[in-house]
Amino acid sequence: MSRIIQTVVGVLALSIGALAQTATDAIDKALAAAPRQMREGATVVKWKPDYTYETLRKGTNRLVCYDRSGEPGRQPFAVQCTSIANLDRVAQNRKFEAITDKAERQAAIDAAEANGTRVKPEYGSVFISMSGPDQEHARTHTTIAVPGATTQSTGLPDNPKQGGAWLMNPGTTTAHIMTPGS
Repeated sequence: MSRIIQTVVGVLALSIGALAQTATDAIDKALAAAPRQMREGATVVKWKPDYTYETLRKGTNRLVCYDRSGEPGRQPFAVQCTSIANLDRVAQNRKFEAITDKAERQAAIDAAEANGTRVKPEYGSVFISMSGPDQEHARTHTTIAVPGATTQSTGLPDNPKQGGAWLMNPGTTTAHIMTPGS
């Protein structure tokens, strides 16, 4: 009987250790896109199918990171970090991305934009995305949210032809500065 108890206790200890390692791995993966100086204080969340999230690690700064791998159309390795103030926007984006028909999805986004229900991202906040076939070969792409900004208000062009930063989706809540080389 004591051997059975020892075996059960041993299996439980290994299981708990494996679960702890899995959580640590998930946190480390999500933090891959975080700037080095912000990584230690970043919050890490895991998105649920109902567009809510579970906090895996509470941070001390305003950066939040999450894994996007496994989402439709994403690379096998895909993570993103942004301001914690953008979580409602990210949740809404995830709802829109669940609409598989591209025209229907864009119509839903346009309707939300028109009727004022489109959640605005925090002005000046970054979205740092890292994606690729694996972490080693992933590329980083950084955008800066500037909802409502126009080419006139920013002085930036609305296309990448000049080779520098440019404004995508001007005049909408989705307006953002595209950064070259990322």
